[in-house]
Amino acid sequence: MPWSARFDDPIPIPGRKPLRTLRDEAKFLMGLSRVERIQPHWLDAIEAVILVVERNGPTMLARIGMMRALNHGKPNPKLVPRRKRAKAYKLIG
Repeated sequence: MPWSARFDDPIPIPGRKPLRTLRDEAKFLMGLSRVERIQPHWLDAIEAVILVVERNGPTMLARIGMMRALNHGKPNPKLVPRRKRAKAYKLIG
């Protein structure tokens, strides 16, 4: 996969331009300080982008790795049930 491969949806970065290609993501990751870069969640994102480029993987894999690293430490959103509960029926026997 070439470094110029584009993501289906750009990766939003607060206070910066969104990342649109694998090259943009790699530049962002290499721009992190060394202390930040050796954190496990950032190492996973780096490994994902390298796997996508070297092994022709799907760009979605690199996007998921980056989004997980960006959202590391944030609480998970509350899950809201999608539908109403089923009615409780009484069995008459």
